[in-house]
Amino acid sequence: MSGIADEPPRERRVAWADPRAIARAGHGMAGLDFLRALIAGAVPPPPIVTLMGITLAEAEPGRVTMRMPAGEYLYNPIGSVHGGALATLLDSVMGCAVHSTLPAGRGYTTLEIKVNYLRAVTAGSGCVTATGRIVHAGRRQAVAEASLADEAGRLCATASTTCLVFDLPGSQVTLQETRP
Repeated sequence: MSGIADEPPRERRVAWADPRAIARAGHGMAGLDFLRALIAGAVPPPPIVTLMGITLAEAEPGRVTMRMPAGEYLYNPIGSVHGGALATLLDSVMGCAVHSTLPAGRGYTTLEIKVNYLRAVTAGSGCVTATGRIVHAGRRQAVAEASLADEAGRLCATASTTCLVFDLPGSQVTLQETRP
C-alpha cells in the first residue's frame, strides 16, 4: 500500500516558558492586569497556549477573546479539529473571563464545562475566535459562557462553565464571610 506511509511526516516544534514562574507572576497581580500583561508580552504565555497556537487577543472586565488557527496539527482521525482542542480553547476564554474579575491573591478552577458543537472546524475554517463572558461572579463560584466562530463569522460552538473561586495558597487575601 502506498500513499500515506510514503509521505514525509509533518513537524511542529514547541518551546515554552517555566509555568511556575508564570504562575508566580500572576499571583501578585489582579486577574485583568495579568491578562493584559500576557497580551503585552510582559509575561510569557502559559505552556498550553503555546502548544495549541492560541493568541490572547482582548481582555476587559468579564470578557476575554482568544484566537487559534484551525491547524491540521489539531486534527482528529476523521479530518477535523478535535473537539477536545476546541473545548480547551472555550475553557480557556471562560476561565480567563472569570480571572479578569478577580483581585490579586484570588484564583479559580473549572468545576464543570458544557460544550455544544454546531459545525465541524477544519483548516478551511481559518482562524477561529472564542469569546468568553461572565454571567455571574460570586465570592465562591462564577459562571461564564463562550462562543466560538470561524473566520467567516459562522458560529461553530457554544459553551458554559461553573468555576470555583478561592484564595491562592500563601496569599494575604482573606475572604470575609458575611452571615445574617
